[in-house]
Amino acid sequence: MSGIAEREPVIIDSSTPPLCSSCGKVVEPYSRAVRFTCPSCGKAVIWRCEKCRKLGTLYRCPSCGFEGP
Repeated sequence: MSGIAEREPVIIDSSTPPLCSSCGKVVEPYSRAVRFTCPSCGKAVIWRCEKCRKLGTLYRCPSCGFEGP
């Protein structure tokens, strides 16, 4: 056995892909999705995929319960 100990990889920033606030699907990188804060409370981040934006699917703020198209 060599003198070099095997190490686990160092994870600097673990990230999970964002989910559409309307349909719950993963928002793919470089897609025509949008990210914005809740227009009512400004606390929660809302993600909308391209399909839900085009269809005008409702979303709900997890912080204040505001619903928008």
